[in-house]
Amino acid sequence: MSVFKKLIVFSVFLYLPFQSMAWGMLGHRIVGEIADRHLSSKARKNIKKILGNESIAMASNWADFVKSDPAYDYLDKWHYVNLKQGLTQSEVEAFLQQDTATDAYTRIQFLQNELKKKDLPQVRQVTYLRLLIHFVGDVHQPMHVGRPEDLGGNRIRVEWFNQPSNLHRVWDSQLLEHQQLSYTEYATALNFASKDQVKTWQKQLAPIWFFESYQIAQQLYKGITKPGENLSYRYNFDYVQTMNDQLLKGGVRLAGVLNEIFG
Repeated sequence: MSVFKKLIVFSVFLYLPFQSMAWGMLGHRIVGEIADRHLSSKARKNIKKILGNESIAMASNWADFVKSDPAYDYLDKWHYVNLKQGLTQSEVEAFLQQDTATDAYTRIQFLQNELKKKDLPQVRQVTYLRLLIHFVGDVHQPMHVGRPEDLGGNRIRVEWFNQPSNLHRVWDSQLLEHQQLSYTEYATALNFASKDQVKTWQKQLAPIWFFESYQIAQQLYKGITKPGENLSYRYNFDYVQTMNDQLLKGGVRLAGVLNEIFG
């Protein structure tokens, strides 16, 4: 193949929609680390019986790692819920209450119910706990509650600091990695929720989480004004706090879920 043809193939590859990875490794570990810092002592003890020396932060990436194994292809739809534009909170909540599809909302409910069973085999406990940790993180990434027609922003082409990307990938990893912090440093920097905030966020049920992400996703779509728009320092300035808020809420809420199951 000539050098020219190779360049064409490479360019086409760069512009193809990137595979959804939710928060990416860094984001999921931040959510997991924050959750770990809000566990009750009883929940921590019971989780350790299941995961052993594997931390919540490290367990959080398992659901993405297994995408390399076709045996786990059935998990693909568990990572997201796509919703059409223009829905009110009551419409989103009504949709979720009637939801019977295989998606992030129904699977989170399934995993919570299964993990409460006293006779659940150990191997399933490990798998289901890893999945629950991951999917609670997923739904706090706004593009995982994006539009069906563009696959949650995967088909919205943009550039990130002059490099081809898409809106979903920016929110999965690129905006987060731009902050240049490790997951433990990032968790420490964010973990300043007040007692009242923790109490409020942990009382809110999953439909609220989904609607918050849905609202943010609608704003993110509006923020892209033209195909291939170059996103850089100004985009970081405008949206880094939104991202940080979602990471913190995801971690605090995950802890609430785990404390309810294992505490």
